[in-house]
Amino acid sequence: MGGREAPLILASGSPRRKALLEALGYPLRLAPPEVEEDLDLPPRELAQALARRKGERVEGQWVLAADTVVDLEGEALGKPRDREENRFFLRRLSGRAHLVHTAIYLRTPLDLVEEVHTASVYFRPLSEEEIAWYVESGEGLDKAGGYGAQGLGMALIERVEGDFYTVVGLPVSRVFALLWERGFRP
Repeated sequence: MGGREAPLILASGSPRRKALLEALGYPLRLAPPEVEEDLDLPPRELAQALARRKGERVEGQWVLAADTVVDLEGEALGKPRDREENRFFLRRLSGRAHLVHTAIYLRTPLDLVEEVHTASVYFRPLSEEEIAWYVESGEGLDKAGGYGAQGLGMALIERVEGDFYTVVGLPVSRVFALLWERGFRP
């Protein structure tokens, strides 16, 4: 059941997830499904439900879906609708800790694995000028919570407790281990 007979189908449009898996050498096929994100659930459950929705909409032997939700005291901060909402999110996150939940859905010929991984992110206090600089970059517009830890957003973060890649959007070490244990090799 090696990975070369069938590709790993990534049920995601995230260029970050794609790049992480390609860096490990996995043969990939992208199949980003259209998924409504209209669920009214607590952040952790929301991440899990969205990853499941994505994974269930894609056919294939080896399907991986993931979804990331930023959790500020029980409130889910999704992708900002515009620059003004991005500014609002960053003001709220400034000088505070929040959680990032990344859920994975992995369907294999052997089984189905669904997990949620959580990391704590601590933002340093941000000035209005710093917030404006980041918002104007546009980087946060397509990311949960309105920032990307792996890009310019690294300047906003004081520290991360837990797996950094959970914050980026894919707990890489865990996904690698799950695939390896099931005979899927890069």
